Amino acid sequence: MPMVIGVVAGAVVLALVFIVVVFKLMWRVAEPNEALIISGSKHRTEGLEEGMGFRIVTGRGTLVVPGVQAVRKLSLDLNETELHVDCVTHQGIPLKVRGVVIFKVGDDFVSIANAARRFLDQQRLMSERVHNVFAGHLRSIVGGLTVEDMIRDREKLTGQTRAACGTEMEKLGLIVDSLQIHEIEDPTGYIQNLAAPHAAAVQRDARIAQAEANRLATEAEQQSFARMAEATRDSEILQAGYQAERDKAAAKARQAGPLADAGARQEVVVQETRVAELEAHRREQQLQADVRKPADARAYEKRTLAEAERDARISAAQAKAKETELAAAAEATRVKTAAGAEAESTKTRGAAAAQATRATGEAEAAAAQAKGLADAEATRAKGLAEAEAIKARAAALAENQEAVVAQQLAEKWPEIVRAGASAFGNVDNMVLLNGADGMGEMFAKALTMGGTGLGLARQLLSSMNPNGAPANTGAGLNGFVPPRPEKVAVEKDEG
Repeated sequence: MPMVIGVVAGAVVLALVFIVVVFKLMWRVAEPNEALIISGSKHRTEGLEEGMGFRIVTGRGTLVVPGVQAVRKLSLDLNETELHVDCVTHQGIPLKVRGVVIFKVGDDFVSIANAARRFLDQQRLMSERVHNVFAGHLRSIVGGLTVEDMIRDREKLTGQTRAACGTEMEKLGLIVDSLQIHEIEDPTGYIQNLAAPHAAAVQRDARIAQAEANRLATEAEQQSFARMAEATRDSEILQAGYQAERDKAAAKARQAGPLADAGARQEVVVQETRVAELEAHRREQQLQADVRKPADARAYEKRTLAEAERDARISAAQAKAKETELAAAAEATRVKTAAGAEAESTKTRGAAAAQATRATGEAEAAAAQAKGLADAEATRAKGLAEAEAIKARAAALAENQEAVVAQQLAEKWPEIVRAGASAFGNVDNMVLLNGADGMGEMFAKALTMGGTGLGLARQLLSSMNPNGAPANTGAGLNGFVPPRPEKVAVEKDEG
C-alpha cells in the first residue's frame, strides 16, 4: 500500500513538473518596449481588418501553442536617422541640408500591424527607409522656398516636411517624435554674401559700441587719474606742510646759538657806538681848545698890532689870516679824515655784525640800527668840526673886521690887479702925455678902479647877519666879482 502511495505521489509530481514545463514553453510575455506578433491561427484584433491572421500582444502575457503558433517581437524603441540631403532652392541655389529625424513605431495596434507587415524581419533597415522618405519630401519642399525663407523661418520648413511625410509615415506604422534641421550649408557662398551687409552693420555697431565703451572707459580712467592726482596733490601738500613745520623747528633749534651770538655782538656794537660818541665829544672839546681859543688869541693879537701900525698890521693880518685858514683847513681835513676813518671802521664792524647775524631778521635789524647810529655820529662829528671852523672864522670876522677884509683883499689882490689891467686890453694904440708922469697917472687910475673892491667888501661885511652868516646877497667874499671898468677911450694926440 505504501508503495502504491509513493507511485501515485511520484506520478503526481511528474505530472506537475510536466505541466509547469509545458506552461513555460507556451507562456510568452511582451516587454514594455516591444510588441508580440503571434501568427499561426486565425485571430481577429479590434481595429484591424478581418482575416489579418495574426495577433498583437503588448504589455502582457499570453499562451502560445508551440509548433502551431509562431511568436516574434517588434521593437517599440525610439529610432533616429540623420538627414544629409542635397537640395536646390527656388532661386536655383544648391544647398546641403543637415538634420535628424527621431521616430518610433506607433503605440496603437494599426501602427504596430502596419510596421509588422513592413519591417518585422527588416527592422535594421527602418532608418534607411525613413531617410529616403524624408529626403524626397525635403527636396520637394526646399525647391519651393528661397534661401531667405529657409534662413528666416526654419519652423516653416520643418512643419511642411513633417506634414508632407505624415501620411507615408502613418502607412509605415511610424510616428515622428522630432524633426530638427541642424544646418544649411551653402557651397556657393550665397548665404555668406547675404549676411555680409548685416555682418558689416553688426561689425560697425560693434566697433561703435566698442569705441563708445573705450571712450567711457578712457573718461573713467581720466577721472580716476584726476582723482588720484588730486589725492596725491593733497597728500604732498600735507606732507610739505608737515615738513615745513619740522624744518621750522629744526631752523629754530639751529638758530638758537647764532641768535645768542648775535645778541652778544649787538651789545658789543652798542658799546662801540657809545665809545665813538665819547670819542667824538672828546674831539669836539679838543677842537674848541686847539682851534677856537688860539684863533681868538691870534685875532686879539692881530687887532692890537693893527692899532699900532696899519701897514704892518695889514701885512701881518694877511699872512696870519692865510695861516689861520690853512691851519683850519688842515685841521678840518684831519678831523674829516679821522671821522671818515672812524665811520668806515664803525661801518666795517656793523657790516661784519650784519653778515654774522643775517640768518635772523631780528639780528639783522639790530645791526642795521647800530650801523645807522654809527654813521649818524660820524656825520655829526664831521659837521661839528666844520661848524666850529666856520664859527671861528665868524668870530674872527666880528672881532677884527679890518684884518679879515685885508686878508680877503690880499687873497683877491691878483684878481683886482688883473681886472684893472683889463681896461687896457681893448686899446689898440695909446698916446701918453707928460711922459712918465702920464703913464703913472694912468696906471694909478686903473688900480683905483680895481681897488673899488675894498668898499664893496666893507659893504658886504656890514650886511652880514649877527651870527656871522652873510645875508641874502648875490656873492660873498670868496665869490666877489669886481666891477668891470669902462672901456677907456684914448685920444690920439694930433700934435
